[in-house]
Amino acid sequence: MTKFLLSLHVLAAIVAVGPVTVAASMFPAAARRVPAVAPVGGGGGGEDAAGVGADTGDVRTVRLLHRICRVYAGLGIAVPVLGFATAASMGVLSDAWLITSVTLTAVAAGLLVAFVLPRQEELLGQLADGQPVERARTARLAMFTGLFNLLWATVTVLMIVRPGSTTGA
Repeated sequence: MTKFLLSLHVLAAIVAVGPVTVAASMFPAAARRVPAVAPVGGGGGGEDAAGVGADTGDVRTVRLLHRICRVYAGLGIAVPVLGFATAASMGVLSDAWLITSVTLTAVAAGLLVAFVLPRQEELLGQLADGQPVERARTARLAMFTGLFNLLWATVTVLMIVRPGSTTGA
């Protein structure tokens, strides 16, 4: 059962957290590429088959990146749920590496919910209204996104290395 839970935990982390880290990282640069007066409705040329601007930096691309972040952040709840189930079955709930990982995961989730997603929404609102975005705002968003990604990378390393663990590698 432990191997099954661990497999689900790792798959959930890859499928849910991976898209958030990539889309959130792409968002600031995509927002900067949107022209100051962007068309809100359907567009002219420069679109691929899905109707998303092919490297045109339009609002639809930024909106799609934000939607990916929101949806996969919600799915990401499965990661700690499955992680706790796995840790309980392994008997490591009180291990320092796990407590540290849980703490860092909570901080990463807090950053995403309190700083990354709201700032994305604010910038998206500006872009939808045809207003230019300030580079300083996208830089701050990129900083919060980078911290979010760094926390997840640290959690991943802790989960693999498990310092002080007597359960394996």
